[in-house]
Amino acid sequence: MRLRGCGPRVAPASGAGAGDARLLAPPGRNPFVHELRLSALQKAQVALMTLTLFPVRLLVAAAMMLLAWPLALVASLGSAEKEPEQPLALWRKVVDFLLKAIMRTMWFAGGFHWVAVKGRQALPTEAAILTLAPHSSYFDAIPVTMTMSSIVMKAESRDIPIWGTLIRYIRPVFVSRSDQDSRRKTVEEIKRRAQSNGKWPQIMIFPEGTCTNRTCLITFKPGAFIPGAPVQPVVLRYPNKLDTITWTWQGPGALEILWLTLCQFHNQVEIEFLPVYSPSEEEKRNPALYASNVRRVMADSMVSTQWWPQSRSNRWSAASAGISVVMAGSGEAHVGAGALWRGALGVSVTDYTFEDCQLALAEGQLRLPADTCLLEFARLVRGLGLKPEKLEKDLDKYSASARVKGGEKVGISEFAAFLGVPASDLLEDMFSLFDESGHGKVDLRECVVALSVVCRPARTLDTIQLAFQVYGAQEDGSVGEGDLSCILKTALGVAELTVTDLFRAIDEEEKGKITFADFHRFAELYPDFAEEYLYPEQTHFESCAKTPPAPIPNGFCADFSPENSDAGRKPARKKLD
Repeated sequence: MRLRGCGPRVAPASGAGAGDARLLAPPGRNPFVHELRLSALQKAQVALMTLTLFPVRLLVAAAMMLLAWPLALVASLGSAEKEPEQPLALWRKVVDFLLKAIMRTMWFAGGFHWVAVKGRQALPTEAAILTLAPHSSYFDAIPVTMTMSSIVMKAESRDIPIWGTLIRYIRPVFVSRSDQDSRRKTVEEIKRRAQSNGKWPQIMIFPEGTCTNRTCLITFKPGAFIPGAPVQPVVLRYPNKLDTITWTWQGPGALEILWLTLCQFHNQVEIEFLPVYSPSEEEKRNPALYASNVRRVMADSMVSTQWWPQSRSNRWSAASAGISVVMAGSGEAHVGAGALWRGALGVSVTDYTFEDCQLALAEGQLRLPADTCLLEFARLVRGLGLKPEKLEKDLDKYSASARVKGGEKVGISEFAAFLGVPASDLLEDMFSLFDESGHGKVDLRECVVALSVVCRPARTLDTIQLAFQVYGAQEDGSVGEGDLSCILKTALGVAELTVTDLFRAIDEEEKGKITFADFHRFAELYPDFAEEYLYPEQTHFESCAKTPPAPIPNGFCADFSPENSDAGRKPARKKLD
């Protein structure tokens, strides 16, 4: 499989007014992988800081948490469901000020000496919901502690000693895994707070639902946008030379990230509050469209805007994109028609989702490399409306059709008939993944192998067995070195792969061919055969040698989107790290 690198494709316009469809950048770096490499000088610095500054910072941070605990305990007494008093009593204002000061001292002790803040945080009456992205680390708690905004948290968090008390103080919205109706209740609670006319604290939500490496913005989950209330986008940046902040699914663990970050003399963080985004009527009816448009506002490097002066606030809209935004502020401002507004991040958006993270880090003997094409393939499968559950049931049918064709390659019309979908740009993109030569012909057997990986990513041997069935000889189901290369290249989603050493190791009798039984026997004797024979020198597999933790939406924003908003997807399990 190969990404053809044909440049960005124009994303189809969605909804009325979306006439200037944005360019979606071609997929590049895996957003769920973080490779951290330290130079010799940086290693020496970490060693020195570990013996000197690190223990001091750790003790100060722990002391600040302990100092904040009694204040939060007293202030959080009473019913959490009760609407906060308005205006706040003087003693509560004092507690709020002290807690913010203590938390800021904690971050200062951790090396975050200066937090750069751009823009202005909207008032709760202007935007009850703050959407933060990109979400890349537990250090994203910095804006939460600076504003004392509410967050969406798993219900189990309130039982954690000390931390649970601090969490309860900010009056979070809890999501319970044991309550089947919890997601609906969560959305209703957010709606209630959003419609309270500023009586409740603002809610900070990370709509990506999981941590990435900040190279792009993945699909926003619609939960934060279902209420249809105005939101204020907030972007986070960590412009450090050495990225010790990122804590995603493949890379340094939580404790290692904490250690390395506290061993840096200075850590930079930037928080930018963007103009409040007011949804159109169509976006209120379609939360997915609302989420997508907010994501583009946060990611685009340029947005065409027009301004209209108003007395209290400046309302602008990216008219051609169907975007309506209220910029908080006072007075009047005017920019000529067609002026360009520079977006906050200047990164690409991608249709990768948390489910792609599960695919990338699935347990099995073949771990996907960081540059695998299978994440792009999975995205296209979803875009074509093909459900993994149904595909898995139909794998035998697909494999039988591919076996009939043998090695005969087919064009795009037969490819569309094979999948049972109409011709489209998405289908052409998928077709090009398998059309490595660019001659307009593909091998259906490769598509079957890729579908098997996407449908059952952790069942490596089942995929290999299916591949032997479609590639194997009629008489004994054996394959040669060339076919084994095709099978494993497709199963890993790569364009080039050397399998000579592996094939010779399996083919002990030097027959020039192997069966699935031979492969299975070898895999049982050498369960780590892939690390030794397929990619022994590829550094992006080093962190995959260990079994990854069970993936879930990690961080401060649990996945509370209603079940029917992501039909067909299985609920994710909690991350254990």
